This record gives sequence, structure tokens and C-alpha cells, in this order.
Amino acid sequence: MNPAAPVPAWIAIGGNQGEVRATLEAAIEAVDALPGTRVLQRSTLYRTPAWGRTDQPDFINGVIAVETGLAAPDLLGNLLGIERRFGRLRDEDAGRWGPRTLDLDLLLYDDQVLELPGLSLPHPRLHERAFVLVPLAEISPGLVVPGRGRVDGLLAKVDASGIEAIP
Repeated sequence: MNPAAPVPAWIAIGGNQGEVRATLEAAIEAVDALPGTRVLQRSTLYRTPAWGRTDQPDFINGVIAVETGLAAPDLLGNLLGIERRFGRLRDEDAGRWGPRTLDLDLLLYDDQVLELPGLSLPHPRLHERAFVLVPLAEISPGLVVPGRGRVDGLLAKVDASGIEAIP
């Protein structure tokens, strides 16, 4: 089921394996090419320390804002398909927070609060992750995360040390 009109959504992008910057650029183009979807804004890319599992290379992360006519589950399904096209395998080999060629996380879909199998909106750990909040605050500082507050206020509550913009 598609929404009646296009809605805004925010997607975290990242990776730490292979030619990450090139992969992220190509992934942004792939998102922009999805049916009824266009990229409106993109953050700077940031080098961020590995989170969760620290015995791996630093990540490169960013956030894009899109407008989409796809329903949230359909958008997520397309994002997972893009990940697979770029070699991402969501399996137990890498484990949670392990290395990856590409990570596309649906952070917010309009102002929806949604709990479906495999999809929670807003993203359940968004408010804890400086590597998401830094680029999100760059492009949408006043955005309200339902149930959590404004992005700029959430960023003020986390440790963003070690995150640096990549020229």
C-alpha cells in the first residue's frame, strides 16, 4: 500500500569494507532511482570509530533525506535489495555490528511510529548513535524524532568524539 502523497524519510548510509566512498555514492544514486523516490539532501560523509565491535576498521557514515511514494515496508525492502547488490550479506558471519560493505538503515519515515516484523520506526537506536545523529543534525537539526525529541537535542546527549568530517 502506497501513501497518497510522497512523504519525507531519512536513511543512514555507511560501510567499512572495500571502496566505501564509491559504494556510498553509488548507493545514493540507487536510492534516488527507486520508484517514486528522490534524494532531497545528503550530509557530509564522516569517518567514525567502529561501534559495538571495535576490532574492525573505522566506518564512513552519512545520512540522506528522501521524498518517497513507497510505503515504509516497501522502501525498507528496496534498501535491503540495494545492500545485497553491493555485496552486503545480513547473516551471522559478520555478526551484529560487524564489518560491512554497505549499511542502509531506514531511520525515520515521515512522523510515523511503526512496529512491524523487521521494521521499527523510528529506528530504535537512532537516539543513541552519534554516528547517525551527527550527519542527521547537519541536514535536519530541528527534525523531531517521535517519542525522543529534536535531533539537535539528542545529539547534545551523546559522545560524538572521534567523528570527523571527510573532505
